[in-house]
Amino acid sequence: MSPRILIIGATGVIGKPITAEILAAKSSFDRVAVLTSSNTIKTKTDEVKALKEQGVDVLEGDLTVESDVKRAYEGIDTVVSCVGRGAILTQLDLIKWASETPSVTHFFPSEFGTDIEHNAASPNEKPHQLKLQVRKYAKTVPKDKLHFTYLVTGPYSDGFFGNSGKDEMGTFDVKAKRAVLLATGNEKVALIAMADVGKLVVACIQQPLESQDKILIVNSFTATPNEILAEFEKQTGAKWTVSYVSLEDLKKFETQAWESGAPYATAMTLRRIWTEGGTLYNKPRDNGLVGDPEMETLADQVRQAIEKQTK
Repeated sequence: MSPRILIIGATGVIGKPITAEILAAKSSFDRVAVLTSSNTIKTKTDEVKALKEQGVDVLEGDLTVESDVKRAYEGIDTVVSCVGRGAILTQLDLIKWASETPSVTHFFPSEFGTDIEHNAASPNEKPHQLKLQVRKYAKTVPKDKLHFTYLVTGPYSDGFFGNSGKDEMGTFDVKAKRAVLLATGNEKVALIAMADVGKLVVACIQQPLESQDKILIVNSFTATPNEILAEFEKQTGAKWTVSYVSLEDLKKFETQAWESGAPYATAMTLRRIWTEGGTLYNKPRDNGLVGDPEMETLADQVRQAIEKQTK
């Protein structure tokens, strides 16, 4: 029997591209369903309609209500959680209820992003705390009840290549032909296109024995800010104005952001982690474990960033 998939958070930031790739491979699956709130159904009518038109079972329910979730789990074997940072801890119950549902055998926590166990400092990083709680709880679930796959992707190039609007966080401003690079600009960052996150989720679902009970380190490409800038200049045919934010200043801005309760404090910390090498590893990426699906390139992502900023 082919996989029967339930997506939670299908209309969110990373949920959309993951859902799109699952639907692109829909012929490989017996069923694709999404669990979404009544508010989403009311406020995102066009998106919900589009899902239904593509053959998705749209299930209305509250992901914090056991009866709603367990009803959605009926007949499902694979759960893909795409919840955002504000809902990370809801996964504690989602995992518990999945482990109590006989048909559910495989759970993908919403881990997409920076590795929360990359090095000795990782457990102390503020943005990692909620995901660490989820991993800790998942380890208590017997493997005969539920298998897990964690996809550690690094930062999304779709956002990294954008105009952040805050110079201290780094930026690539296509219209102004201006870039602000962090540290020296020569620090490598492993990046992933959001569409590629979806491709890798699909590859894992299609090859469960290769991916279950593993933390997979995956990405699309690795580049330095200077290399990214060079590609922007190449594709725009212009020399850009460039300035830099030192790592020391970045840390100061990060501290100030947390002390002032700024909404971008988490993003500041993540930028510092990436700049310090928190997406790099002394081993090949794990894309090959699940068939090495074709990934987007630096040039692809720069072209899309230019198109997005010049619409």
